Amino acid sequence: MEITNVSEYEALAKQRLPKMVYDYYSSGAEDEWSLKENREAFSRILFRPRVLIDVSNIDMSTTVLGFKISMPIMIAPSAMQKMAHPEGELATARAASAAETIMTLSSWSTCSVEEVNSTGPGIRFFQLYVYKDRSIVRQLLRRAERAGFKAIALTVDTPKLGRREADIKNRFTLPPSLTLKNFEDLDLGKMDKTNDSGLAAYVAGQVDCSLSWKDVEWLQTVTSLPIVVKGVLTTHAARLAIEAGAAGIIVSNHGARQLDYVPATISCLEEVIKGAQGRVPVFLDGGVRRGTDVFKALALGASGVFIGRPVLFSLAVDGEAGVRKMLQMLRDELELTMALSGCTSLKEITRNHVVTEADKYRLSWLSSQI
Repeated sequence: MEITNVSEYEALAKQRLPKMVYDYYSSGAEDEWSLKENREAFSRILFRPRVLIDVSNIDMSTTVLGFKISMPIMIAPSAMQKMAHPEGELATARAASAAETIMTLSSWSTCSVEEVNSTGPGIRFFQLYVYKDRSIVRQLLRRAERAGFKAIALTVDTPKLGRREADIKNRFTLPPSLTLKNFEDLDLGKMDKTNDSGLAAYVAGQVDCSLSWKDVEWLQTVTSLPIVVKGVLTTHAARLAIEAGAAGIIVSNHGARQLDYVPATISCLEEVIKGAQGRVPVFLDGGVRRGTDVFKALALGASGVFIGRPVLFSLAVDGEAGVRKMLQMLRDELELTMALSGCTSLKEITRNHVVTEADKYRLSWLSSQI
């Protein structure tokens, strides 16, 4: 089968992966309303293209926290990638490096920060969950720094694990042959088999649910790396993140895996950008499956997007080559969208290029007043 778009990888991955693994990667919280909405909200945003513009040369390069990358499409942290493919995060790291973009490594990766660093040069961020034992946090940050990671993506929406009913039914746990490699030497690399979800039990036992904005300030005293706050959905949270010293914000609902019935991330983007007031870059993850999605996020003010599930599914289907192809497809689609919208660089993508649901209601109301 010739794969022609990113979404086709999921159907193939479902055929190849064990049910427990596929369900873990694909499912969302509770009724999965937000999971569907993450995708559907993009479909309600329409384009206002410009024509008769010379688009023979298009530049998609950009800079993130001072690091130049080839496109505004980056890799989000996704845990336990060796469940998808034997090379796991190592394959993903090589694919990201080949695409000249950023990879974010999950705290709960099945390859360590040192192993990922050994794959060669690349711009990499490290996603952090704050454990109850702060000495573990300090150790992780030191290791990430030594391994050449460039920023910390602090996940702030997981004081407890969301109710993922597929994992409960499957009694999800990390396969016995794998470990959370960053915690292997700390005797925290395994999950116990439980009557519920092994991951939920692990989070309850290890992750600090007392985490607060003061801890964002504390983290800056134990690492020299910039901290990007991941999991912001409101203007208020954006302002607090900046006051706490965040170098960037990721608008994220954790792939709709935490609290169900929160809005799609693309629906929250402009509100968060309003709160940031241009003081830090704002990024987005959740539901991105097309280059058109990337363009829409950029038009609404995002500095770039992070993608998660497409990485896992393309990795499951064809390893490093799959992730490379997936990234190239998104790149090609973004380039085409820019050309057909009359944009030759990212800075030319503006709010005027799209129409949202809010715009439609406003125009309808204005028309009714005439």
